[in-house]
Amino acid sequence: MESMNEKDILAYKIGGLLYTPALNTKIADKIIQKKYDCLTSIVFCLEDSIKDEALPMAEIELCNTLSKLKESYSELPLLFVRVRTPEHMKKIHKMIEGQEDIITGYILPKFDLTNCDKYSNLIKEYNSNSNKKLYIMPILESSMVADIGCRVPALYELKEKLLRIKEYVLNIRVGGNDFSNMYGLRRNINQNIYEIGVIRDILVNIINVFGADFVVSGPVWEYFGSDANEEWKHGLIRELELDKLNGFIGKTAIHPSQIPVIYESLKVSRSDYEDAIKILGWD
Repeated sequence: MESMNEKDILAYKIGGLLYTPALNTKIADKIIQKKYDCLTSIVFCLEDSIKDEALPMAEIELCNTLSKLKESYSELPLLFVRVRTPEHMKKIHKMIEGQEDIITGYILPKFDLTNCDKYSNLIKEYNSNSNKKLYIMPILESSMVADIGCRVPALYELKEKLLRIKEYVLNIRVGGNDFSNMYGLRRNINQNIYEIGVIRDILVNIINVFGADFVVSGPVWEYFGSDANEEWKHGLIRELELDKLNGFIGKTAIHPSQIPVIYESLKVSRSDYEDAIKILGWD
């Protein structure tokens, strides 16, 4: 059996990826004090959670957060930064110089054929000049991926390009809400993303093209709350079951209350573990 390398382990370790706006001034303290149960990874978002006029302030706050985390010497979750464009990624990488060694990598929104080569060249450049490997996690969420007329050829071309830098691609992420917004659709708390036919078809195509070569993460669940018995939790559990059934591993989280639910869903059951032992012939 082929052993897993560091990248393979990290791809599964991401689990529930918690999003927080980079403007969040309290997030460093919460991470250091381990306020969030089951937190394995977090992304500081500089994209759609930040208004254009607030971006300069968010960038400064990101530097402050990373500086505080680096000085804490605490055991940290995997840290990511969500940028806006290749040009923005270049700017941010320069801004956080000296702190980039504590981040695992960058999240790349609206990743498609219009920007993939620029992103690929940047991540290759960064890794050629660093002793610590930096990764990318592209998000497939643009109209090029949604459009049925060009979707499959575009996905295959993207896959071929990403295979050339596979050592730097931690996993592929999908933008369920972005796709839904394109069609003016939204699931309620008692429904799941796979019940929206046009979105399900996009997701199926993505897993069909990328699933054999990359870990592909499930779309965000947009409901949360403080009461674990509320409907939001049962809806999330159901969608997580369908994520796994369809080949998606891990999920984006938009609130800390979602993290333990996602974490529990990724645990291997005793029956699956025993089946694996038998298949592998491990006594």
